[in-house]
Amino acid sequence: ATPTPTPTPVAAEFALACYPDAGYHPITGSNRTNLLLGGLLHEGLFAVDPQFDAEEVLCSSYTMSSDGLTWTFTLRSGVTFSDGSPLTTAEVLSSLELARTSTLYSARFADVAEITAGEGTVTITLSRANGVLPSLLDIPIVKETEGGVPLGTGPYVITGSGEDLSLTANPHWWRGEELPRDSIPLRGIQETDDLIHAFDTREISLVGTDLTATGALGFSGTFNTVDYPTANMVYVGFNTTSGPCASAAVRKALLKAFDREAVATGIYSRHAVAATLPLHPESSFYPSSLGETVSYSPREVEQALAQAGWSDGTTLELVVSSENQDRVAAAQSLADDLNDLGIQITLTKLEWTDYLAALQRRDFDLYLGEVRLTADFDLTALITPGGALNYGGYNNQEAVDALNSYRAATGQGRGWSAKNLCSELLEDPPFAVLCFKNWSALTQWSGITHMTPTQQNLFYHFWEWEIAG
Repeated sequence: ATPTPTPTPVAAEFALACYPDAGYHPITGSNRTNLLLGGLLHEGLFAVDPQFDAEEVLCSSYTMSSDGLTWTFTLRSGVTFSDGSPLTTAEVLSSLELARTSTLYSARFADVAEITAGEGTVTITLSRANGVLPSLLDIPIVKETEGGVPLGTGPYVITGSGEDLSLTANPHWWRGEELPRDSIPLRGIQETDDLIHAFDTREISLVGTDLTATGALGFSGTFNTVDYPTANMVYVGFNTTSGPCASAAVRKALLKAFDREAVATGIYSRHAVAATLPLHPESSFYPSSLGETVSYSPREVEQALAQAGWSDGTTLELVVSSENQDRVAAAQSLADDLNDLGIQITLTKLEWTDYLAALQRRDFDLYLGEVRLTADFDLTALITPGGALNYGGYNNQEAVDALNSYRAATGQGRGWSAKNLCSELLEDPPFAVLCFKNWSALTQWSGITHMTPTQQNLFYHFWEWEIAG
């Protein structure tokens, strides 16, 4: 007889975790669990969807000057904060200015020269054109309160006090959509072990985590996992100034030497998506046919290296940080593959500070790196001379010009410019892209459907979720 499957136990009620003493400010906060709740409390001018495209939220329309430097955003009318007070340009301006100096968001403002407010509008003036600026403006808009939780315009508001807290449906929410729950209990915790225990014992129903992170949390038992895409790019960087990789021909050959699928599916246990180009494959601008030209091909590597004048017996040093087990495993896998191809590899595992020092000294041939790109996939720090992450000393003005054209492009022109940029980076590679990591929503609640988490919002389109029970 066929055994009857044992159903997954369901938590007593749909509940979420919070750190009551850590604060809930979505711009200046640092507690990841509380920041995740921000997706239910606060909204931005825009939201970024799973394809990294911007959709209007608190902004109803916008215009861009012909040179791409001046953007004017019109606020949606009829929007109020959870206390019933109207959304005004003053709160938008103050929130953006606060984000400009915050750890979470400051990098997005590198090219912002000025932010000003008008009658129902906010204008952002750039020093360098960006054709998809809205994708950087999913920053929470808040109304500050005296010592309390900043007010938001989102579907819920925190109610209660002390350890007795809940998310309660916001009666003033401008969308007016029916929500999966009118009230969601919050379980107060004090430290990481409490979070793990609360999830393992089903006191809370959902957590968001990077299962491949350094010091990833050790959740156990049976739970459902929903992976979602991020702009966290894992790549092999080249020393373009000295050693064998100073040759662009050698670097081009090595692009085909990395088994990206093995890294994404084997090392990262499918919590990553293989990619050959520095755009996420889910992006509508990812030129997949171009990416396929540098897919893993040991036979072509051997031929290309021979044409590049590769000398047998040449050794390459691959440097990796020893802090992250998955990254070390990925580096070992890559080193083994290269050795199998007859490319001698020395794998050097360094503590983080020593690893960073080696990169800054350019004391490597190859290094395994990871970078969290913004939703516009800006490579400025990686490929411009003097860029903060340009450890390999890459210097190619044509690539920088292509990057600037890509950044400034809009509409169909952005797809063409993305292909042009990627073509330049394949012809004279600064690095080899391996994959983009996924983050994960773990749930003990077997009846959740229609979840579409995004990197910035675990609860993206929460009103579309269905929660059984």
